[in-house]
Amino acid sequence: MFDTKTYSSEVNQALCDYLLRLADSSLILGHRLSEWCGHGPILEQDIAMSNLALDLIGQARNWYQLAAQQAGLGQTEDDLAYLRDAPQYRNVLLVEQPNGDFGQTVVRQFLFDAYHYYLLQELGQSADENIAAIAQKSLKEVTYHLKWSSEWVIRLGDGTEESQRRVQTALNNLWEFTGELTKPDQTDEILHAAGLVPDLRKIQADWQNRVQSVLNEATLQIPTRAWMQKGGKEGIHTEHLGYILTEMQFLQRAYPHCEW
Repeated sequence: MFDTKTYSSEVNQALCDYLLRLADSSLILGHRLSEWCGHGPILEQDIAMSNLALDLIGQARNWYQLAAQQAGLGQTEDDLAYLRDAPQYRNVLLVEQPNGDFGQTVVRQFLFDAYHYYLLQELGQSADENIAAIAQKSLKEVTYHLKWSSEWVIRLGDGTEESQRRVQTALNNLWEFTGELTKPDQTDEILHAAGLVPDLRKIQADWQNRVQSVLNEATLQIPTRAWMQKGGKEGIHTEHLGYILTEMQFLQRAYPHCEW
């Protein structure tokens, strides 16, 4: 149980929405990574990706528990994870993109990890003690995630002609989903003004510097097109999320009130 604070109705609504963004992004990416279990290129990386998935799902649980308590509607973490439909999910579009080959999974993970790392670093200073505590705990895990994905992007990008071609293709395909990671909307602005979340413009600068540095070392080129997809944080998703939820929610939908 969290010792939650009382905020104005506007801030509380924005906060509940924001907590779902954090939880949904971690849960959906964790589910995507779990799809690799038993299919990794080598045993060590199969286990590594399963561990990343478990970390993210554990983080999602903490955010869901806080979101449920902050909303005060009597919901549980399971209700939020398994009994909502796609338009009610607030994850960023990047995390719901298909695994593709190992190179595409690595690039997707790196682009998200770089954002996630700087976001959690700033959320660790939040005026809300519950947010700060979860962020500080999660940052320890995400620091490793970023190290893992950065090293693989460099290894594959600066590897063989085939591996370089594949990760560059993945980067080209996924780049348009990175825009909404650091583009603030009304929810971000309300909570930043309240001192609860960081200014995404600062996150954007840190993210760009880290991504550029790793991609340079990997001999990969950032796509030049400026147009970006958006909508995930408002509940507008690609067709992929529906398939994920169909699989992920089957047990709870078929056998209501199941518990871990």
